[in-house]
Amino acid sequence: MTRALVLGGAGFIGLHLVRRLTAEHHHVTVVDDFSRGRDDAELASVCVDPAVEVVTGDLTRGGTWAALPRDWDQIYLLAAVVGVRNVEADPARVIRVNSLAALHLMDWISSAGTVFFSSTSEVYAGAVDAGIATVPTAENVPAMVSDVAAPRFAYAISKLLGESAVLHGARAAGGHAVVGRFHNVYGPRMGVDHVVPEMSLRAMRGENPFRVPGADQFRAFCHVDDAVEAVVRLMASPDAAGEIVHIGNDAEQTNIADLAKLILRIAGAGAVIAPAPAPPGSVHRRCPDLSKLRRLTGYEPKVTLDDGVGQTFAWYRDHHRHDT
Repeated sequence: MTRALVLGGAGFIGLHLVRRLTAEHHHVTVVDDFSRGRDDAELASVCVDPAVEVVTGDLTRGGTWAALPRDWDQIYLLAAVVGVRNVEADPARVIRVNSLAALHLMDWISSAGTVFFSSTSEVYAGAVDAGIATVPTAENVPAMVSDVAAPRFAYAISKLLGESAVLHGARAAGGHAVVGRFHNVYGPRMGVDHVVPEMSLRAMRGENPFRVPGADQFRAFCHVDDAVEAVVRLMASPDAAGEIVHIGNDAEQTNIADLAKLILRIAGAGAVIAPAPAPPGSVHRRCPDLSKLRRLTGYEPKVTLDDGVGQTFAWYRDHHRHDT
């Protein structure tokens, strides 16, 4: 039985990944400090499986790492402080937590097992806005942060450091690592700050006019099931070792106003769209070039935007009734 260590496994993508790994009969150990990951009924339902173990631990502390066994087949670092509101509220915490987790992993990596590091499209967003990178965007564009002092970019800076730390750390240890840059992943149980659940909850409350910040911006949203599929395939591909690979859905680009209309239609609401300015530092258009991911794994996104948003809306309707 394959042994997998999922760091941040009680979080959004983490728990979906744990479900997938256990369905494929992996033995999974979850490590989480529960600052963002949740000890809820969905985590409990996964822990019913005797092949799943949950460890509470702070990945910024060396003692947490020292207490972990080293004999893993697969290691996934998904733990991070994420979300624009969280990042802007405390950018110093973002730098500290995300960087220390990656640096400890760099020192802890051995020649055994393959490491997956979760990164973000934010690391190159400045290059898109500066006109240096085209959209859809490939992995070989320059990484660029337009203002290192801007709180919003603390997340991108921490992930850039993490990419370098994990790739070089694995190489120095004689091991293998792959970096996956996630692009606008959404789905059930992702919290309430992301645009899809945030709009869904406002639509349920009957907001009218319906405020849509960045209505003219474009995104390519990726359902979490597709994102997990890409991660699993990358970890099974020997050719992915040492690579940075974009993960997302390039099949359906949509502007944010159209996303709002879709959510309002699913909600059965007849609200009027009220465009509003985009948040400062938000890139105008984002869509990954998935050529490398396809070449390495044969991946194709399966979940349409209509189906994925409908599924996500239903989950929030059922789990956040008190918010409406």
